[in-house]
Amino acid sequence: MQRQQLEHYLRDYLAVDSISDYCPNGLQIEGRQQLQRIVTGVTASQALIDAAVACKADAILVHHGYFWKNEPAVITGMKHRRIKTLLSHDINLFAYHLPLDIHPEVGNNHQLAKLFGFNSSDALLGIEPRGLVRFTELADVITSDQLADRIASALQRPLTCMVPCAQPIRKIAWCSGGGQGYIDAAAAQGCDAFISGEVSEQTVHSAREQGIAFYAAGHHATERCGIKALGEHIAAQFELQVEFIDIDNPA
Repeated sequence: MQRQQLEHYLRDYLAVDSISDYCPNGLQIEGRQQLQRIVTGVTASQALIDAAVACKADAILVHHGYFWKNEPAVITGMKHRRIKTLLSHDINLFAYHLPLDIHPEVGNNHQLAKLFGFNSSDALLGIEPRGLVRFTELADVITSDQLADRIASALQRPLTCMVPCAQPIRKIAWCSGGGQGYIDAAAAQGCDAFISGEVSEQTVHSAREQGIAFYAAGHHATERCGIKALGEHIAAQFELQVEFIDIDNPA
């Protein structure tokens, strides 16, 4: 497969041009033209790059790439080592941030719904881009402890933080990664629980004072499923060898 063919397909499939983001989405580092073997992972860390080199990958496809707004523009130190490794081995780096969070099929939030066993979900109103925060209403209520067990079991790791609530839980909202700031929107729209990857100091107070259960399940853990699903999708669409490599990260 040609590099441009994959780039154009993913731009259309993930609706990249319709989304304003904090980083460039698509091809970030150019490598060889012909693609056959692709490695997917959450973040383009040195460990993931080294793993891709070891398995002779032609491209790396990630959720967290490089060149974020407001970061230093110079290519030195850690960033230099990462980019030098990619260039010296002629490996392409593709990265998709918000387009992968919100996608209705392979997106992180849609994939989390499947992982948690939520049969249906919809976008929480008033938040752009649409689908960045999703919600569901359970057929039967559960307790905050039962929801905690479901999340930890699905992600196969303990929660980073949990704030329980007294009332039964039916309406649940979630946003993968660093979406803890949306807890107030979830509470305002009548949600009983909110799930995200990270927690801030003020998140706990918001949860306690608004009577909404809160769960921080790990930034990395809540964003593994989207990039893995995207890799499986392109493997099914094209004659490509795609391998998901999970570089452990407790955060």
